[in-house]
Amino acid sequence: MAYLTTQAGQPILILKEGTARKRGKNAQRNNIMAARVIAEVLRTTLGPRGMDKMLIDSLGDITITNDGAAILDEIDVEHPAAKMMVEVAKTQDDMVGDGTTTAVILSGELLRKAEEMLNQNIHPTVIVGGFRKAVQKTVEALDKVAITVDPKDRATLKKVAVTSMGSKAVGAARDHLAEIAIDAVTQITEQRGEKRIADIDHIQIIKKEGKSLFDTQLVRGIIVDKEVVHPGMPKRVEKAKIALLDSPLEVEKTEFNAEIRIRDPTQMKAFLDKETRMIKEMVEKIKNSGVKVLFCQKGVDDMAQHFLAKEGILAARRVKQSDMEKLARATGGKVITNLDDLKRGDLGKSGLVEERKVGDDKMIFVEKCRDPHSVAILIRAGLERMVDEAERAMNDALSVVADVIEYNKIVAGGGATEAEIAKILRSYATKVGGREQLAVEAFADSIEIVPKTLAENAGLESIDILVGLRAAHEKTKGHLMGVNVFTGKIVDIYKKGVVEPLKVKEQAVKSAAEVTSMILRIDDVIAATKPKEAEAPGMPEEEY
Repeated sequence: MAYLTTQAGQPILILKEGTARKRGKNAQRNNIMAARVIAEVLRTTLGPRGMDKMLIDSLGDITITNDGAAILDEIDVEHPAAKMMVEVAKTQDDMVGDGTTTAVILSGELLRKAEEMLNQNIHPTVIVGGFRKAVQKTVEALDKVAITVDPKDRATLKKVAVTSMGSKAVGAARDHLAEIAIDAVTQITEQRGEKRIADIDHIQIIKKEGKSLFDTQLVRGIIVDKEVVHPGMPKRVEKAKIALLDSPLEVEKTEFNAEIRIRDPTQMKAFLDKETRMIKEMVEKIKNSGVKVLFCQKGVDDMAQHFLAKEGILAARRVKQSDMEKLARATGGKVITNLDDLKRGDLGKSGLVEERKVGDDKMIFVEKCRDPHSVAILIRAGLERMVDEAERAMNDALSVVADVIEYNKIVAGGGATEAEIAKILRSYATKVGGREQLAVEAFADSIEIVPKTLAENAGLESIDILVGLRAAHEKTKGHLMGVNVFTGKIVDIYKKGVVEPLKVKEQAVKSAAEVTSMILRIDDVIAATKPKEAEAPGMPEEEY
């Protein structure tokens, strides 16, 4: 309704004509339904027996994945409440790098339970208050059931990495990729005061089709996706001293127009010789500093290429800024903006710089660096779709290993932690009392969606699994009992090596509760009119 009516029946226009408005329960139901549809899309992808989605964009490009963040990123979502669910997955991915599907399906289940309570005339604010108390209790309980581990314990890190890739289509190469992920994150970890920082942005991931997943390799250095600029330059340099230059290696053109009047050919020759001399002097400066390899972020003149080749210096031009920063971290060099400032102390060092052909492309490998703070992973697979999925799996593995190194607590997977949290919340609900007790109990039921979905996706009877889990968790040390989706039995899932970082679980619960609370508090949706498309000038409306 975009207008009010006076007692005399005269309409008063309040909102712009064409504005759509939904109010009260109708608005809430619409929002809840849209968000739940997104959760249902992802539900079948959870766990080692989850299925994949094939997504085709408007250009016909195909993406095959079961990564929650990748699926929601590819889907073109229109409904505003559904967009909020997409944001949940994005936040989860940005913060901890894994657990996106868990966060979204938990949000969907919380909204389903909330809708049941709304139908019983429980006020949304009461539900939101109960959910908030449940989240606080969940975070406390997670900290109690978490197991502190040594961040240098390679075996634990490998279990965490393999678990994160459990649902990905990388198959038998899981162990190989996990080892690479651990080596990469361990190498780039820094100690800042009492904190350990593992920023996975310092790990470069290069994808190339060809060979198999088992040929994926870690390079203790950086791969520059450029080729050597001149055929006369060496293609391999050992014990290389590397200059990183952020200025063009050419004679700069003036910003204003200049006219030079030349009266005889000797003046022309002198003019050209001067330009050549200037470039030669630049190359001399580079050579005198002991440089054997040059990476330039800007252009390198043809004449400069010739002189560099004569001096036996390997050079690459137009290197990306992000690659230059990684090269500086890997080789220990500094990025120089002026050649006059180039000193021997600014040079990076590397055991080997070599141009290699990978697939159809030539790349420069800068490897065997002494203690690189940036490393590269070259991902190989026989199929383009598999290379993309392997990259997503690798990102998840890197993220969870970094999570455990930074915050060294883990929890059991396989629905074990969720079942334990549900048990704790049910006993806590009685202490809350009032109508909020119903919301806390609903939260406890909702969190069991994880083991329930794991069982459903494995073709097991979800009710039997939930009953078995609840019974197992009543026993002493039952908090590690989870569902083995391959045998359908309730086992000590921690001994099976199915473990996840505490940070992933914590973030998933917080994100899910936040988006649920936000959607529940909306009781009025006012959508503005969409502007009409502009008509083409001088063309009748019918023809346009």
